[in-house]
Amino acid sequence: MLTKVIPEEKVVATYKAIQRAKRIVIVAHKRPDGDAIGSCLGLYHFLYSFERETFIILPDAIPANMTILPSSSEILNFELEPEKCKSILAETDLIFCLDFNNLSRIGDLGPIIAQSTAEKVMLDHHLDYEPFADVAISHPEIASTSELVFRLICRMGYFADMTQQTAECICAGMLTDTGGLAYNSNSPEIYTIFAELLRKGVDKDALYRHLFNTYKENRMRLMGYVLSQKLEILPEYNTAIFGLSEKELMKFNYEKGDTEGFVNLPLSINGVKFSIFAREDKTGVKLSLRSVGSFPANKFANQFFGGGGHLNASGAESNLSLQETIDKIKQVLPDFCKSPTY
Repeated sequence: MLTKVIPEEKVVATYKAIQRAKRIVIVAHKRPDGDAIGSCLGLYHFLYSFERETFIILPDAIPANMTILPSSSEILNFELEPEKCKSILAETDLIFCLDFNNLSRIGDLGPIIAQSTAEKVMLDHHLDYEPFADVAISHPEIASTSELVFRLICRMGYFADMTQQTAECICAGMLTDTGGLAYNSNSPEIYTIFAELLRKGVDKDALYRHLFNTYKENRMRLMGYVLSQKLEILPEYNTAIFGLSEKELMKFNYEKGDTEGFVNLPLSINGVKFSIFAREDKTGVKLSLRSVGSFPANKFANQFFGGGGHLNASGAESNLSLQETIDKIKQVLPDFCKSPTY
């Protein structure tokens, strides 16, 4: 038996919004990760049972390892097809906003969603929700948005109708946002949900292999380069830092998703509690931050780079150069580690 996390009035409001809608669009954040994609596709397959015209529109492309999920080829890329996506959004009645709680997280889609007269339902598990949705299902205590989609389906009374495809997508999202149940997964109810997904026919082991163990050779070589040449350990602050320039990435024929999980690697080193990965691209420097225990990665990201996320997993962007970003991290880290925040 699962705890009724989502308030009943929000379950009812979401159900009525689906019933009213003729066309539904599902959106998620920029640089979509496994949870964003899994939750979108899980909801997409579930909405088949309502016989509503449904689309998924994402700000940019999905990583190659996520293309194994059913109907991933149906996802529309706003970056590549902006006019088609705008046309669809202009005629939609209901927009589901998944795995983000701030319209700035969806890039150029943000102003379009803000101006849309369609009803908006948000499902998200990040901190610091900025109100924009008619129905906001916001639960930072839940490990993934995919788990919230599962809970919503169950609360609306449709668990028996959940297909294997829906279950596979939800399982993928839950697996990726917990690192294969390696972190953020101490809740007993997570395992209850996995048990139910397995009963729906999900091959969790095969799905895990596809998600975590089907990368190309270049990724392995890039990982070796990072560990041998780029990783810097600051033992006095229990911190690991590494950065990759766009030029370095291209040397290894970088493809979207190739650096997924790199930020977690230093946490396997004894004594390292905080890991920061800075990756340069054409639009700036992207920061991934991970920590263990009580070290507040989210507060560090927010305080110095305007980012955010969870206690042990967060992200941010820097408008400085790669080296200036790394220098800033080193400059502010000593005082941060001495502060009451830490």
